[in-house]
Amino acid sequence: MWSLFMGTGYNLNITADQKADHGLPWAAAYYRQQMEDIGKNDPSMIGCLPPGPRRITGGGLTKIIHAPSLMVMLSEDLTYRQIFLDGRPLPLDPQPSFMGYSVGHWDGDTLVVESSGFNDRTWLDMGGHPHTEALRVTERFHRTAFGRMDLAVTLNDPMAYAAPWTVKVNVGMSPDTEFIEYVCAESEKSAHLVGRSAEEKQVKVAPEILAKYAGTYESLPEKASRRTVYRITFLGGDLFIDIDGKGNIPFIPMSQNTFSPRLGGTFVFYTDEEGAVTHFVSHGADAVVTAVRKR
Repeated sequence: MWSLFMGTGYNLNITADQKADHGLPWAAAYYRQQMEDIGKNDPSMIGCLPPGPRRITGGGLTKIIHAPSLMVMLSEDLTYRQIFLDGRPLPLDPQPSFMGYSVGHWDGDTLVVESSGFNDRTWLDMGGHPHTEALRVTERFHRTAFGRMDLAVTLNDPMAYAAPWTVKVNVGMSPDTEFIEYVCAESEKSAHLVGRSAEEKQVKVAPEILAKYAGTYESLPEKASRRTVYRITFLGGDLFIDIDGKGNIPFIPMSQNTFSPRLGGTFVFYTDEEGAVTHFVSHGADAVVTAVRKR
C-alpha cells in the first residue's frame, strides 16, 4: 500500500512551474473557465467518471501488486491500472479508455512506465487542465529506501501544451492499512457545488487593487495547528496563491477583497486605516485561519 500525492498546489495547477504560455490558447482558456466555475464541472468529483491520468499524479492510496510480467495498481474508487512488463510495445492506435494502456521496462533499478490511449473526457488536475487523446505519460519509479520511493511523471500532449513537462510525486508506504471502498455515485452530492453566483461572475477587480494583495503571509500559531506560509503574486493581470511552496493556484475574485482558490475556502483581505493590506482570514470547511502580512 502506497500513498501518491503531488501537493495541494499542483493538484489544482499541474503546470504551476511552467511559463504562462505553456498551455495552448484553447487549453489555457478552458482551465481558466473551470477555475472560475470553482470546480462545478469536475468530471470525476461531480460527473463520477474514472479519474484517468489524474490517478497517475494524484493517486492517493494505491495498492501495487507486482508480478514478473505484470504490475497492477488498485485504487479505493474501484479503478485499476495494468502495466505490462512482458516486453510488448505500446499499441500504435489503442482504443481510447479512461485509464489508458501502459507498458513498463527496467532501466537499471528504475521502473519506466509509458502510457497512452487515454480518452479526452477527464482532467489532468482538480483545477481543470484538459488533455487530448494525444496525451502520453512516462513514469519513472525508483525505490530509495524501505518505505520510500521517488516518482517523476512526464506529460506530453502536443495538442494542448507547448512542450512536455515533468512533475514530482510524493510517494510513501502506508503500512497496516487497507482500502475502504468508495463509489462516487453513492456519495452525497452537495447542493452548494454550483460555481460562482451570477453576481460573483460580474466582479472585476482593477489591476492596481490586485497588486496590493501581493506579498508573503504567515498564519498565526494560535489560529492554526502549524504555521503556514502563503505567497501571493500578481502575474499577467491575475493573482496566484502558493501555499507552503506547493505551486501557484489561480486566485479567483469573489468580491473586491475576497478570493477563492477553489480548495481551502474563501480568503478575505483586510486593510489598515491607510489602506495597506495587513492580513487575511481564510474560511474553510474545517477551520478559520488568520494570516498576517510579513512583506
